[in-house]
Amino acid sequence: MASVALSRRALLTISGAAVLSGSAVFAQNARVAKIGLVQSTTGGSAALYGTQQKQAIELAFAEINAANSLKDIKLEAIYADDGADRSQTVNIFQRLIRQDKVIAILGPTLSNSAFAADPLAQQAGIPVIASSNTAPNLTKIGDFIFRTSIPEDQVFPIVLRYAVKRHAIKKVALIYGLDDALTRGAHDVQRKAVTELGLQQVGIESYQHGDVDFSAQLTKIREQKPDAVILGTLAEEAAAILRQARQLGFDDKVAFIGCNANISAKLFDLAGPAADGIVVGAAWYEGYDSPRSRAFVAAYQKRYGSPPDIYAAQGYDAAYILAEAIRRADDVTNGKRARDKLASISDFDGVLGRFGWSADRDATVQPKVLIGDGKSKVFVAAPTS
Repeated sequence: MASVALSRRALLTISGAAVLSGSAVFAQNARVAKIGLVQSTTGGSAALYGTQQKQAIELAFAEINAANSLKDIKLEAIYADDGADRSQTVNIFQRLIRQDKVIAILGPTLSNSAFAADPLAQQAGIPVIASSNTAPNLTKIGDFIFRTSIPEDQVFPIVLRYAVKRHAIKKVALIYGLDDALTRGAHDVQRKAVTELGLQQVGIESYQHGDVDFSAQLTKIREQKPDAVILGTLAEEAAAILRQARQLGFDDKVAFIGCNANISAKLFDLAGPAADGIVVGAAWYEGYDSPRSRAFVAAYQKRYGSPPDIYAAQGYDAAYILAEAIRRADDVTNGKRARDKLASISDFDGVLGRFGWSADRDATVQPKVLIGDGKSKVFVAAPTS
């Protein structure tokens, strides 16, 4: 069990900007662990995920520093917004590693960016913890790459089996984004799961990043009369597809089954009532009933005035488990030592639940099937009967 203590009485504000910055001020005798915080807080759909992670990680660092959980060690976030541009992510990683001499990096937001930049950290011996990258094979970049975001291939098959049983699904259509590693990866996982369950694929449609009109693809899908439509999309595109499908007169009995990237508080704001009933899977949801989860939701809501989503929860746990690794390493500069201590954590008590790492350094969290509640604008645990 992790021994990093919680204290929410005094919170230290860690500022960030669209360029690298680290402005926290600590006692003169403190040892400072510099940690790169790379999230997309601009750049379209990516900002829906990046902003929540950034805020949750800053909250965690503030709590840890205020509580003196690491004794004379303080955590300093050196934040950068990569704007969902993987070339910028690469530049940022290079600067964090070479100039800022960070001991670890939290991020980036998108799998596309991670595949481009994580190899730099791997080569330099700097551990990376992702909290929103779910594309398959990401951690195979190397043994310095970890993630608290459960990969799609561990989640979607469970979600699909539930939906098939619940909605008596036999025929499915799929729609996905062509030019994003996460959406392409999600689609590959989805097609494999569909095949393994012996479902009939009646249509596969795709779109390009930036598309906002999906009526042509949805019209083709509607004509095939599927029992379900499977979404390999980011949240913003998912919201548009859900809304436009209802406008095109899709039968209310048609189930919409999403991927991990669809789980965002903004989905309901963007899709409205059309998001009601969407079936997804995740490691956590706002109503997850555990003391750690309830305390996190309350602290996040108090600090930011809005509820956290799954990406905030995964970012928060990434920050705390990294802090525990640094505490065990008792070192603020040695990335390899921090990595080894991180890998040794096997019973971490986090917001997501109690977890360790798989052989591929993915968090060993049990996925949960969720249903979109359009009226309350939240995801809730799927009924079991």
